[in-house]
Order: sequence, then C-alpha cells, then structure tokens
Amino acid sequence: MVAAAWYPKQRQTVEEALAAGDIDARTARELGYTSLPVSEDTAPPDMAVEAASRVLELSGAQPADLSMLLHASVHHQGHDAWSAPHYVARRLGAHRAVPVGLLQQCNGGAVGIELAVSRLQGDPAAGPVLVTTADRFLMPSWHRWLSDYGMAAGDAATAVLVHRLAEEAGGPDLLLHALATRSAPELEVMHRGDDELNATPMGHSPMIDVRRTKRAFIRTYGVDFFLKTAADRIRAVVEECLAGAGLAADDRRLRYAVIPRLGSKAMAEAYLPPLTEVTGAEVLDLGRATGHVGAGDLNASLADLARTDLLEPGQYALVLNGGGGFTFTAVAVARP
Repeated sequence: MVAAAWYPKQRQTVEEALAAGDIDARTARELGYTSLPVSEDTAPPDMAVEAASRVLELSGAQPADLSMLLHASVHHQGHDAWSAPHYVARRLGAHRAVPVGLLQQCNGGAVGIELAVSRLQGDPAAGPVLVTTADRFLMPSWHRWLSDYGMAAGDAATAVLVHRLAEEAGGPDLLLHALATRSAPELEVMHRGDDELNATPMGHSPMIDVRRTKRAFIRTYGVDFFLKTAADRIRAVVEECLAGAGLAADDRRLRYAVIPRLGSKAMAEAYLPPLTEVTGAEVLDLGRATGHVGAGDLNASLADLARTDLLEPGQYALVLNGGGGFTFTAVAVARP
C-alpha cells in the first residue's frame, strides 16, 4: 500500500476555540486536542483529488491503470443528487476505474480498504484500487466542536493505493498482512435516537446534533450497553487481525497499536480497555493535532505510518478504527 493525507493550511487551535466560545474548558480537557484543520476554501472532493494525486505521484501508478476508485465520506460533499466518486475519478483521469461511494460513517475508509482487497483477490486481472476519503465540517450544518460527544471534527482527505506487490515498481510504503471487521448493527440507534425517519435532509434539526440522538440512546439502553458491545467487537477484530498476521499478542515485532482520532476520554472509556486486554503493544495516538477526520481516521494513520519513520523495517503496527452503525476494523501493516 501507498498512503498519503492532505490537510488545509488553516487551523483552529483549542485556545482559539475557547476564546470564541466554541468549547468550554472541561470539554477541551476531555477531548485532548491541540488544534483542528479547517478547510473553508477547498471542497471535500477536491481535497480527495489532492491526496490521491500525491499517492499516484509517490507510487508511480497511472490513473488509467486503476480498476476501482472507492470514496468514503461522512458529511456533505459539495452538491446534491450527484456522485463525488465519479468527480474524483474524472479529475484524476481514472477513466477505466469503477467509482463507488461508501457511506459507512467514520469507518468508511477502512471498509474501502477491505473492499479493495476483495476486488484484487477476486479478479486477477484487476489493476490497483484507490481508496479516498474526504470530509469538512462547516457551519451552519455541522459545529466541529459541539455536534457530537467524544470528538471534535477536523477537515482532511486521505488516499490509499491498494495493489499487488508486483504492481509497485518503487516498492510499497506498507505491506498489508491482515484485516478484520466486525459489525454491531444493534448500535445503529445511537445516531438515530428516537427520531422518526423523515422525508427531507436536515429535517430533524437545522444543525446536525449527534449529542441529541446519543442522549436518547442512553436513556433507553444505558451507556454500559454500548461499552460492552463495543468492547466485544474490538477484542474480536484485534484478535482476528493479529492471528491473521501471524502475530502473538506480545510479539516484539508489533511496535504500535494505533487508536482512532476520537477524544481522549472516549478512547479511555471505549477503546483502550479491550485493546490493551488483547495486546501489550505501545498505544499510539496520532490525532491530537488533527481531530477526528470523518471517514478517514484509519487511513490518515496509515499515511502517518507510511510517510514517517515511526516504523523501522520489519516492524508491524495494528491500526484500529470504528464507525457509527456500528462497524469496527483492525488492520495489521508492516514496513517492508
């Protein structure tokens, strides 16, 4: 795999958010972010093109050789009744690729990698698959600090080229050794609450308010139901992924266990307990200066692993992610 991320130059620091009244001091401490990237001038599909162009440049892959382009997002992409994946493909010149949009909430980029692997395994003639994600969170539809509990949203795009080893003349950034996904559809109500299904977009409120639906979920089911269900799936995907990669829980080759880019308190309550039960690898948090980047948390972390010297040759990282619905994915990658 070859991976890269694109971030806008503009950032809002937590100090600026506090001064503007976007967040209170207690919430800022619980989130633990230092800043969030803000893209006011570049729409998400154009952000995806920037990240994808970088990956194609790094890999030497030609857009015409791509067999599929999978684009995942959480929020508005810039137009209605329109296909952002086809726009990205056109901008790149990937005219032979099949563009597919993924609506898997915050786990969309991870599911995209899984589908890319399935494509390559199922069709020996298929060329490389490009997985992109892009999201930006602007008012009045989304308050990046206040629309949800447990995270604040940063604007970013990612691109991951998934290919067979022989197709990459320059050598891959990372080798994908295993991937595991488990779902928990009994948790879909967390993002729906007790709302009726409406007929028009934004019909429940003028601004997306996940806090409201989560409060309704907790009133009905209690927070322990979510924590126990999530812990069960997280343990399962981590154990399956490690086994698939041939790694023991205490394998010295496993350098890091990389967590999603959610708030620090949310990580400590929901993700870290089951993760640390299964592996003793050093926990790596790469999201304090980016926030939660929509559908691209796992893919952004792959880009960080690929574009830095965090991993030495032969070392592995397990990258964990989850998304509303719920779906949880873990991937095991290594530096060649």
